[in-house]
Amino acid sequence: MASKRNRTINLPAPYLKRVWLEPSRITDRAAYPFCLPLLRDDFELSFDRAITIIVGENGTGKSTLLEGIAVLAGYDEAGGGKGYMPVDHSDALEKMGGSLSTALRASWLPKITNGWFFRAESFFSIARYLDKAALDDPFGPPPPDFLSHSHGEGFLRFFEERCQRQGIFIFDEPESALSPARQMEFLKLMRMMEVSGISQIIMATHSPMLMAYPGATLLRLSKYGLEPVTVEQTDHYKVMREFCDDPAGFVEAAIAE
Repeated sequence: MASKRNRTINLPAPYLKRVWLEPSRITDRAAYPFCLPLLRDDFELSFDRAITIIVGENGTGKSTLLEGIAVLAGYDEAGGGKGYMPVDHSDALEKMGGSLSTALRASWLPKITNGWFFRAESFFSIARYLDKAALDDPFGPPPPDFLSHSHGEGFLRFFEERCQRQGIFIFDEPESALSPARQMEFLKLMRMMEVSGISQIIMATHSPMLMAYPGATLLRLSKYGLEPVTVEQTDHYKVMREFCDDPAGFVEAAIAE
């Protein structure tokens, strides 16, 4: 019989309903990440759909925000699932997501701690950790030949197995591990997760292909905060469209500046 902690809860995603900043928990407003324009005293992010996609330029705080949410969900800010610590934090500087999480509050219905936090730069360290450690993993161990696959293929196989369970899945720029063709496969994986009704996805991306997932909440993060946006309104789409209209001319103009 399945253990209580792994039993499927008969409620649809999203499970994380809202995160907000508690200013009284901030000890130093001038310190990073609390100095980010995003993190004003009235910062709040609500989730009303199973899939939420956040876009924005580097440095706006997307990854830090996802790390903070991941810690609230019980994951390591370096990536992984609940109870995994794929990297050694003993000699490292304090992770920004962990720092942010101390000042964040969250509303859940219900609290879900199954799932995974994916960061492309830590993917193989997590895979090796899982492959070597004797863990009580509700999803089971990775395939014996897991690390022999290409980065993109291994990534997709990894989540195809895990996304079949109820959980909250956080993706930080998954396209960095995926070719355009693999991104199309990832879109299919997202659809499978959405149709199941038991998976919540929170993702930050620079890929217009992933931003275009139908029915997702798409938010643009800038110095003014988070705002709803369409794919066509994003700078990522506009630049990509200019490139596709005239690749040679686009590149010539870019390097001439």
